[in-house]
Amino acid sequence: MNKKIGLKEAISIGIGGMVGGGIFAVLGLAVSLAKGGTPIAFLIAGVLALITSYSYVKLSLSFPDRGGTVKFINQGFGKSIFSGGINNLLWISYIIMLALYASAFGSYAPNLFQLTGDKIFDTHIYASSIIILATAINYYSISVVGKIESYAVIIKLVILLSFVAIGLYGLIGNPNLNQLVVSNWETPIHLIAGGMVIFVSYEGFELIANAAPDIINPKKNIPKAYFYSVIFVILLYIIIAIVTLGSLPFDEIATAEDYVLAEAAKPMLGEVGFTIITIAALISTFSAINASLYGGSRVSYEIAEDDELPHELTNELWNQPIGLLITAIATLIITNTLNLESISTAGSVGFLLIFAIVNYVGFKLSKEIKANKIITLLGFISCSSALIILISQQYNSNKVGVVIALSLILICFIIEYFYKKTASIKNVNSN
Repeated sequence: MNKKIGLKEAISIGIGGMVGGGIFAVLGLAVSLAKGGTPIAFLIAGVLALITSYSYVKLSLSFPDRGGTVKFINQGFGKSIFSGGINNLLWISYIIMLALYASAFGSYAPNLFQLTGDKIFDTHIYASSIIILATAINYYSISVVGKIESYAVIIKLVILLSFVAIGLYGLIGNPNLNQLVVSNWETPIHLIAGGMVIFVSYEGFELIANAAPDIINPKKNIPKAYFYSVIFVILLYIIIAIVTLGSLPFDEIATAEDYVLAEAAKPMLGEVGFTIITIAALISTFSAINASLYGGSRVSYEIAEDDELPHELTNELWNQPIGLLITAIATLIITNTLNLESISTAGSVGFLLIFAIVNYVGFKLSKEIKANKIITLLGFISCSSALIILISQQYNSNKVGVVIALSLILICFIIEYFYKKTASIKNVNSN
């Protein structure tokens, strides 16, 4: 960044980061888990994001740095095996989010044009192709990435807000509204678990931290940027969930789980609505992949620069950090090997753990950053409890997703342990 950022731009970074591909990818999954209580599941996840954003506000004001979350974790724990492992997990979580967006793109694209007649095969072709295209754009020009994202934020918000406005009008007298009654809600534990599986749709607010050094009048604008963007997205998601449940019966939502938002536009606008929302999904997921590839490569660069991964990751390949290519290859592998629920679960587990740690840093440094200890502690306990509930509930219904998530966390710490040990031996030998 080479220019100052105003409040509107800062809020758009937060909203753009959250309303990326997440809502298009996880809405159907949310309904399958929470049924009529889906709006409540989104509310639960949103409240958790809002509490966590308080710690981000205080840390962003005290330690403004383009490293964002990486900087905060290092500030709280020093450059240790623990902080390195958590920062590695942040990079992995970016990759998982990329896989989620690519899977969503692959699910929506065949509705416009089928390539082979085999939808599953087409999904993988589209998902892989969009990752490769976005990688090529990142290598071609970072300024192009920025332009795509700025236009995409406007387009997707206009379409989603139009969907909400028309959808609310279309709910009048719709018998499907009965699906929202309390008797159709899942149990409280399932509502919490459902909210946590879809927590990935909120994680993008943390991108504001990376922009903190460039925000004008930070004491005033940084808190507003975090809180306004999170509250706006909570309300948007809840209304989208209400419109979807009021437009389609449960069985139709289940059939169109991977592209349910487009299907929900049909009762109001017919095939035209279906096509418009599908195009919005493709634009949103493509822009999210574009921006997250850039963000993921920068995370790996920051970690290597802080000597928590091999310094070779700060090297450039075709004028971009080598982490960009590694991120793209890893995304291709995950996208083509895991299903949507496993990807979403792994992403939510990763970010819940990361946010629990950031809240703990806020609690630990509360005097230094002038934070309320009760709120930061509440954030830590809430994220930790939500993580435990998510893992225990998903272990019964999605054991593969849980095992993968826990394995990735373990791998992050193992890599950091052996890197630190190897680096220590090298230092001893050189002396």
